[in-house]
Amino acid sequence: MDRKVRVRFAPSPTGPLHIGGVRTALYNYLFARQHGGDMILRIEDTDSQRFVPGAEEYINESLAWLGIKIDEGVKEGGNYGPYKQSERRDIYRENVKTLLDNGKAYYAFDTPEELDAKRQSTPNFQYDASTRMSMRNSLSLPAEEVKRLIDAGEKYVVRFLIEPGRDIEVNDLIRGKVTINSSVLDDKVLYKSADDLPTYHLANIVDDHLMEVSHVIRGEEWLPSAPLHVLLYEAFGWKDTMPEFVHLPLLLKPDGKGKLSKRDGDRLGFPVFPLEWHDPKSGDISSGYRESGYLPQAVVNFLALLGWNPGDDTEIMSMEELINKFSLDHCSKSGAKFDFEKGKWFNHKYLQELPDASLAQMFKPILEQNGITGYSDEYITRAVAMVKGRINFVKDLWDQARFFFVQPESYDEKAVKKRWNEDTPRIMNELIDVLNGIEDFSCASAEPIVLGWITDKGYHMGNVMNAFRLTVVGECKGPHMFDITELMGKEETVRRIKLGIERI
Repeated sequence: MDRKVRVRFAPSPTGPLHIGGVRTALYNYLFARQHGGDMILRIEDTDSQRFVPGAEEYINESLAWLGIKIDEGVKEGGNYGPYKQSERRDIYRENVKTLLDNGKAYYAFDTPEELDAKRQSTPNFQYDASTRMSMRNSLSLPAEEVKRLIDAGEKYVVRFLIEPGRDIEVNDLIRGKVTINSSVLDDKVLYKSADDLPTYHLANIVDDHLMEVSHVIRGEEWLPSAPLHVLLYEAFGWKDTMPEFVHLPLLLKPDGKGKLSKRDGDRLGFPVFPLEWHDPKSGDISSGYRESGYLPQAVVNFLALLGWNPGDDTEIMSMEELINKFSLDHCSKSGAKFDFEKGKWFNHKYLQELPDASLAQMFKPILEQNGITGYSDEYITRAVAMVKGRINFVKDLWDQARFFFVQPESYDEKAVKKRWNEDTPRIMNELIDVLNGIEDFSCASAEPIVLGWITDKGYHMGNVMNAFRLTVVGECKGPHMFDITELMGKEETVRRIKLGIERI
């Protein structure tokens, strides 16, 4: 590549970061790192009416949790700041003036009421070459009137002057060449005097140019604005430094049609935000991947494969592996269905890779929340090791390993009906005598002794072993029975069998 790769992720602090935005940030990061480039975080806070307190901090915390490292930004600093658009007003004013002076933009004084009236009287009204001369702007009004309105403090906007009838080509690195005729574009508002801030279209172009952004990697929803951005680069005389455009496919609903939304997550029971979000206005709390028990590396791996593939069947990839394999050539043009069940699968896979001791430390707070204390790290680690293959989240360990810490409070009714009969209490008392006679209570020693006793007695192996498990665990499932009893020890095992005989 001729110039250094510099990409930017530019969210608006209008609420929590949607998982689709996270994927956009991730693809920017993977692309930048693969090419030895820079990742910029720019806060686009020009929409002062929609600003939400805490949103900017949420964005930074989310990216940090996911391991998406920022090279330049509000927190990190850099040579191209400020990185918050509300702090770049002087820069935007200067560039708006450049467009006005060069006849590429014009003042418009139409009030909201006047624009509404026009929309009602003219079907499919668009502020463009066919209508602009009938509106109140610096093209239709005498220069003296324009000056008078501005001097009097009349509110105005600055609109971009788009000439009709021209084919505009956008070269997209995923979609190829996209051609749109300028006649379908309206004269977009670039600046509003009311809050002395630019709109997205102007700020976006000016910042990308001044921050020397080489590639604009963003969501498909921004594709319609790309022709306008091409025209703006030309109007400023910056065509030679225009970045490459990349418009990513949408994340789609898991079922049905359309873009993934928070409502889909609420309806189907999965998060659509990286972290839990507390709405400062309504007080509503929205679930997050972190608080739901997902590991960040699992979320990253899952998201990376929504709209991109490595070119082979590899699914489990670390961030480093994703960086090495990532290529825009393997990005899809079509939307990717958000398979949240696959997300759980990824989390399961990553949990299995954790050392048992690490998983045990993650489980300890859950034990404490349930009033369980006094167990050694070794005991907890061995218990976790036996059941971790059955979990998707750390919180699942409580359901799977609870019996190691709490004696059964009830016994599975179906199992009792199938495995417990009038002879079972007698046989279980015999089993107690057998267990008490075993000196080495390890699995390797106890298992052949107990199984040999069952065989010698001519008892039904399945019924006896399941009744045994029922008294100790409370149900007829779980890890290998003699691994359980080895960890619990003889005294606790015998105590539970006696209790089971009394209760069942």
